[in-house]
Amino acid sequence: MKISVAQRCAYHRMREAVARCPECQRFFCRECVSEHEDRVLCASCLSSALRVEQPKRSRIGPILRGTGAMTGLLVAWWFYDLIGRGLTALPADVHAGTIWESPE
Repeated sequence: MKISVAQRCAYHRMREAVARCPECQRFFCRECVSEHEDRVLCASCLSSALRVEQPKRSRIGPILRGTGAMTGLLVAWWFYDLIGRGLTALPADVHAGTIWESPE
């Protein structure tokens, strides 16, 4: 890549160009270019190269989250129901002779 001595920076017309951006093909001085992934890019091309695209949202995502929440609630209900049934199945005299028995 040859740069003519007559080439000037696209932003600073009084400065001599030292590099040409491979993306936009314009010439720039030292202060207007940056190295990124072994390439010399201008600021505008660098910002577009670093721009991260947002992943597209899936339509099934909210349905899966709602189904997971409902499943969690049902499992919790089942667990506490099981514990309650087990406690009510205990005979009444289990606590005989303990502090739970009221004094007569």
